[in-house]
Amino acid sequence: MAVRAEALPVVPSSGFDGILKEDVRFSTGNSNGVGDAVNGWFDRLMLQSGIKTPPAVWLMLCLLVGVAIGGIIFVVTENMLLTAAAFFFGLAIPIVVVMFQRTKRQKLIMEQLPGMADALARAARTGRNVDHSFRAVAADTPAPLGDELRLVVRRTELGMDLGTAVRDLTDRTGVSTLTMFSSAVGVHQDTGGDLILVLERLATAVRDRLHFVNRMRAATVASRLGTILMLVVPPLVVLFFTWNRENYIADLFGSFWGGLSLGLAIALQIIGGLIVVRIFKRSARF
Repeated sequence: MAVRAEALPVVPSSGFDGILKEDVRFSTGNSNGVGDAVNGWFDRLMLQSGIKTPPAVWLMLCLLVGVAIGGIIFVVTENMLLTAAAFFFGLAIPIVVVMFQRTKRQKLIMEQLPGMADALARAARTGRNVDHSFRAVAADTPAPLGDELRLVVRRTELGMDLGTAVRDLTDRTGVSTLTMFSSAVGVHQDTGGDLILVLERLATAVRDRLHFVNRMRAATVASRLGTILMLVVPPLVVLFFTWNRENYIADLFGSFWGGLSLGLAIALQIIGGLIVVRIFKRSARF
């Protein structure tokens, strides 16, 4: 009986040092703590964005941007509160860039998925087996979806079966719709069936889903922009008064009600921001 490729352990050998690119991850996966969850989120963000920069280098970039912006604000204002705010703002800029890159990449993958499914169905209709059809489609599909498909092809060339090779496409891209594609390929590998019909229906379903998402975003654009405005305006107002009055925050904390109201406002702002981000994430999920 043949041994499944996923069951074969990969044992590192010192003789191959420097040949393979090291897979750097901050999450160990062995802990349920908050720190490991944050590390796992950052690992997935970097992987799904398609950015080839190592995560450690990107974190160093976050630190450098934060120090640069914070230093500029300190030189201009000599205000430690504004300097701290600018430092954390600078820390977040590279992370926001990666998040936008991930969203852009996921949107492109969703737009390419129907055409890829149709092309795979046409290739299979000519009489080729699934592996050969998949190789032909992967070679003709442009990035970013083509990069993931060609990675799958390289895995099959190393001996892994196609169903196992496509299993982590959803984790690598963050596009949940790819679960249907990987499930269809895996079921066909295990039990057979009419893969051509499944792929044609998958392409139709993805097109309908894209149409629905675009209509929903068009219908809710005013609400989303209004929500973003409510999250951005309060910190800008605080920064404006801090800029004009050096002791503005100190005066607020100098009284009991001022400190209580400011602390409560910050807590509610953070909670509201987390809720809005969660809602946006669910509504924008592909």
